[in-house]
Amino acid sequence: MNIKAKLIISICTIILSANGYAANTVMADSTKQDVHTQAQDDNKDLKKKKKDDNKKAEKKNEYDELIKKGGTVKKGLFTVRHIEDKWYFDVPDSIIGRYLLAVTRLTAVPQGLGKFSGEEVNENTLYFEKRDNNTLLLRAYVLSQIAGEETNISKTLKASTTDPIIASFKIIGKNKDKHMNLIEVTNLFLKDNDVVSIPKNNSRTYGVSGLQSDRTFIDTMKVFPINIEIASTRTYAAATSGGSDSSSEGTPGRKTFTPASFTGSVTIGLNTSIVLLPKEPMRKRLWDNRVGYFTTRVTYFDDDQHKTDREQIVARYNLVPKDKKAYAKGKLVEPVKQIVYYIDPATPKKWVPYLIQGINDWNVAFEAAGFKNAIVAKEWPNDKDMSVDDARFCVLRYLPAEIENAYGPHIIDPRSGEIIESHICWYHNVMNLLTKWYMTQCGPLDKRAQTMHFDDDLMGQLIRFVSSHEVGHTLGLRHNMGASNATPVENLRNKAWVEAHGHTVSIMDYARFNYVAQPEDNISPKGLFPRINDYDKWAIKWGYQYRPEFKDEIDEKKGLMKETTEVLKNNPRLWFAGEGRDEDPRSQSEDLGDDNVKASDYGIKNLKRVIANLPKWTHQDDYQYDDLEEMYESVRDQFRRYMNHVMKNLGGHYLNNLPGKAPVEIAPASKELEVLDYLDRQIFNAPMWLYPENIVTKTGINVAKDIKDRQDRLLKIALSARILNIIYDDSFSSKNALQLDTYLNKLFSTVWKPIDNENNIKNNARRSLQRSYIDDINSLLNPDEKTRKSDDIYYNSDAILYASQNLDKVDNYVKAQAAKATGINKIHYNDILRQIKLIRDRQITIK
Repeated sequence: MNIKAKLIISICTIILSANGYAANTVMADSTKQDVHTQAQDDNKDLKKKKKDDNKKAEKKNEYDELIKKGGTVKKGLFTVRHIEDKWYFDVPDSIIGRYLLAVTRLTAVPQGLGKFSGEEVNENTLYFEKRDNNTLLLRAYVLSQIAGEETNISKTLKASTTDPIIASFKIIGKNKDKHMNLIEVTNLFLKDNDVVSIPKNNSRTYGVSGLQSDRTFIDTMKVFPINIEIASTRTYAAATSGGSDSSSEGTPGRKTFTPASFTGSVTIGLNTSIVLLPKEPMRKRLWDNRVGYFTTRVTYFDDDQHKTDREQIVARYNLVPKDKKAYAKGKLVEPVKQIVYYIDPATPKKWVPYLIQGINDWNVAFEAAGFKNAIVAKEWPNDKDMSVDDARFCVLRYLPAEIENAYGPHIIDPRSGEIIESHICWYHNVMNLLTKWYMTQCGPLDKRAQTMHFDDDLMGQLIRFVSSHEVGHTLGLRHNMGASNATPVENLRNKAWVEAHGHTVSIMDYARFNYVAQPEDNISPKGLFPRINDYDKWAIKWGYQYRPEFKDEIDEKKGLMKETTEVLKNNPRLWFAGEGRDEDPRSQSEDLGDDNVKASDYGIKNLKRVIANLPKWTHQDDYQYDDLEEMYESVRDQFRRYMNHVMKNLGGHYLNNLPGKAPVEIAPASKELEVLDYLDRQIFNAPMWLYPENIVTKTGINVAKDIKDRQDRLLKIALSARILNIIYDDSFSSKNALQLDTYLNKLFSTVWKPIDNENNIKNNARRSLQRSYIDDINSLLNPDEKTRKSDDIYYNSDAILYASQNLDKVDNYVKAQAAKATGINKIHYNDILRQIKLIRDRQITIK
C-alpha cells in the first residue's frame, strides 16, 4: 500500500474515531434525556393513577357499599336497616335535637326473679346532637335548672348544666339524602348500659352479673311513625345472691336464688321503646302543696331574682278541649286527645268489665275539670301493629304473680310533667288480699264476705275499687292519707249519710272499707266501699282544668293559689295530708274517721264477731286449716293496725296547710290520755277474745308469747325517750299540752295493777308487762353507749329525771304488794325490787 493510500486510511480512521466518540457522546446525552422524560411520564402516570384511585374511592362511597349488601329496611321515626348481623339507624336532621323517651321493660323473666314481664327496668329522655359531619352524639336529658332564653344568666346556666354524652356514633359515608345520617347502633342495644338496658346498680336486684355476648341477641326492631320498639334477648352469668324476693310471704329486700341461677346463667327478655316527645312541651303546672300530685323538682334562675325559685312540676296528661269557646262558657267538652287505657289480653275475661269500670269511673272527676269522656278503658284490640310493651299505649298489665299487690306508675316528659303513658301492674294474687281485707273488716256486715270464695260480683266490685285507686296514681295523684279524717266517726254508722257521701272523701286514701259500721246499722256496700269522691274531683279539677288566660306557668301558679285558698276556706274537707308518714295522727294509712281511738274501738267490736265465726267461714274438708290460719293472721294484723292508729296520738302534732290554721298545733292532753285508757282496756288487760281455744289449737299459736310481744312493743313506744321528750318539750309550748308527770302517772296506773285475775294467762301477761316496764325504765336511765351516742339529745333532758321519779313510785308500789303477796306473785315482786336496786346501782357506777 502506497503512502497516499495509507494516509487516506489513517485520516478516515481518525474521522471515524471522532465520529464514534461523537456518536457515543450523543447517545449518552440522549439516554439522560430519555430518563428525565420517563421520570416525568412516571410522575404523570402516578398522579393520574392517584387521581383515578381517588375517583374510584369516591365512587366506592362507604354508605353506598354498605347499602349494596342488601338487608331489610323499615321506615318510620328512623329508617332502620338490618344488614348482615348489624343494625343501623338513618337519623334525619329533623330529629336531631328532638327529645326521645326511652322506656325499657321486661318481656321474659326466669321464674322466681321477683320481677315480671311488663314491669319497667329503665327510663331516660335522650336526644341526638351532631358534633360534625362525621360524628353523631347521643345525650341524656338530666336538667333540673332552667332560665328564660332572654335572660343573661341563661348563658352561664347553659354552660353549667351540660347533659352527659352517653354514646358516640360515626356517620357512615355520604348519604345520598343530605338530611339523613346513617349510624350503626348494634352495640347500643346489644351491650349493657345504664340507658336502654338493665342499669348496673340494679343488676343485683335481678340476680345477674356479667353479660354473655355469645347468648345475647337483638331479636327485632319494629318501626312506627313516632316510635321504634327494640326487642332483645340477654343472657347473664348468675349472680351469687340471686334476685330480689318481693313476694308477700318473703322478707322485703331479701335475696333469693332463682331456679335458673343454678345453671350459672339467667336469660331475660327486654323491650325498649323509643318514642318521639312533642316538639313543643306542654305548659308546666307548678305545684301547690295543698293538692296531692306527683312532682318533678326544678329550680328557676332569673336576672331579677334575689333568690332562686325552687318549684315542682306536677305530673298530668295534656288535656285540651276540642271546643275552647264552649269550654270557656262552662260547657262539658271532649278533649282533643282522650286518655285511653287498654286491658292486657292476658287478663281473665270475667274481671275485664270490672277493671274497665274502675278506669271509666274517673270521668266523674274529669267532669269537674270541664271535660266529658276524658278517659276510657278498652279491651286490647286484635292488631298486629300493637304491642302491650309499646310505650305509646297505656296498659293495665295482668301479671301471674303471687304478690298481693298492684301499683300504678306513670312516665313523664321531664320538660313539662306531661304524662306520656302508664303501665299499671296488677298482680294476680291481689284478689287474695282483697278477700282478707273485706272478710276481716266487713265480714259481720256483708254475708257475701262470710266465705273464702267470694262470688264474682263481689270480687269484681273489689277489683273495681283497686283499679280506680291505681288509675288515680297514673293520673298523677298521690295518696291522701288524711282524707278519711274528714268524716266524723258517728257518721260512719249513719246509713243515710254514709251511703250518700261515702266513708272517705278520697279513693286515694288507704281507707279500704268501713270497719266502723256495726251489723245493726244495716249499711249496704254503697256505704262500705271507697269511691271517687269530693277530694278526687277537686284534685283533678285543679290539675287538669284548661287555663289559657294565664301568660305562663308562674302567672298560672299565682292565680291557682288564690283560687285554692278560697276553695279550702269554704271546704276544709278537701285537706291534703300527704302519705301519712309524719307526726300528724289524723293522717294515717288504713284508719277511718276523725277519732281513731273511737274508730278502733268499733273496729275491735267487729273483729270479735269475725273471730267468733272464723272457723265456720274458713271451713275446709279433710281437717285442713290453711284458710283458717291465713284469716286468723289477717285478724291479728288488723288488731295491730288499730293499736298503731291509736299510738300515733302520743306526742302527736297537727300539721296544717289550710287557710287560717297555725302550721303546727300540739295535740290536746285529752287525746294522749285517751291513748293510755285504750291501752289499758284493749291490750294491757290481755285480750283473750283474740285467742279462742277452737282457733289456737288448730293454728298452733303460742298465746303467751303473742300477747307479750304485742304488749312489749306498745309499752316500749310509750316509754321511749323520744315520746317522753316530745311530751315534755310540748308542755312548754301550749297550756293545753299534756304534762309529763301526768302522763307517767297515768301510764303507771295502767301497768301496775293487782295480779289477781281468775285467768292465769292474764296474770302471766300482767307479770310480763310489769317486767317489761322495768326493762324500759332501765333503758331510759342506763342507755347503752350506742343508744346514748345516737340519741344523746333525748338523754340529756329533764324527761329522764321524771322517769327516775317514776321508778321511785314503782318501788313503793311493789314493796306494798310484796308484803301481802304469796306464791309466784311474791317471787315476782321481790324480783322486781332486785331489778330496781340494780338499776339504781348502775346509775351511780362510774363507767
